[in-house]
Amino acid sequence: MPKILLTGISGFVGKETAKELVKNPENSIVGLIRPNTNPKRISELSDKVSFVEINLCDINKLKSYLNANNFDIIVHIGAIRGGRPDSKDKYYLANIEATSIIAQHCLSNKTKLVYCSSVGVFGAIPKELPASESTPRQDDNYYHFTKIRSEEIINDLITQGLSAIIIRPAITYGQGDYGFPYTLCKLVDKKLMLVPRRQVKIQLTNIHSLAKAFAFCANNPVKSGSKYIVADQEAISLIDLVNYISKEIHGKALPKSRIIPYFCFSWARKLASILKSEIFVSRFELISQSWYYDVSNTYQELPLEKSDTLDNFHEVIEFYKES
Repeated sequence: MPKILLTGISGFVGKETAKELVKNPENSIVGLIRPNTNPKRISELSDKVSFVEINLCDINKLKSYLNANNFDIIVHIGAIRGGRPDSKDKYYLANIEATSIIAQHCLSNKTKLVYCSSVGVFGAIPKELPASESTPRQDDNYYHFTKIRSEEIINDLITQGLSAIIIRPAITYGQGDYGFPYTLCKLVDKKLMLVPRRQVKIQLTNIHSLAKAFAFCANNPVKSGSKYIVADQEAISLIDLVNYISKEIHGKALPKSRIIPYFCFSWARKLASILKSEIFVSRFELISQSWYYDVSNTYQELPLEKSDTLDNFHEVIEFYKES
């Protein structure tokens, strides 16, 4: 019976991945959660998963736990997400130092590691489109730096014999998350959404496809060193997505008065940069410039069904309406 440690299990991606992993009755799963995690966040998994309270910033406790326990597989999803108000020290501990400790443990104990990175290693707006393994890395914010550095650590250990797979999700959508897709719904609903008068193409990730990718890489033999960008198979036009949201909420497309010249977004981004607001710099970039990826090897090597963004985005809209 494979013993699996799953970090980040109480989060959006981790919880959905746990639901996929428990479908295999042979898996024995231990979930790492932060102390004082709201029991409601993990209640649906409580009879199928064992939980251990460890904050990834608590490096000594993490080391002690790993030294006392062995696993066949570690699926490492836990991290401080981008845009949070945490200090750089906490980001470093949770995202880099904890990853290094987990990866070193996997190497020493011949444990398979499945690591959740991010397309953010290419920057918020990649230097080439579609972004691929050959695309230059950009540490345009500290969260992206932590993912680039963590990948470097894992890649170095792979050369020493570590068995590891790296999965890079794009911005993920589905029920239960309050990130970028939810914010789009909110802006459209409140009639605050503006889009540039230019073609902007984006590529999102369906949460169900992402969870299946993690579960498959954990439960099946996958070549060590494999890296997969997981996203919907095709990029979509931002205005098409916004119009779809607007029709679902207001019964009509976005008014033409809210389609404005691109330079307005450029000025807003520069102002946010001057004010040193990483989160607003990112938001203005995400709705004014294109970002999409080469996912051809992902769909060739992983058994993922084609996911069409507009066919599945209703889950986000319904979640927004309910909440």
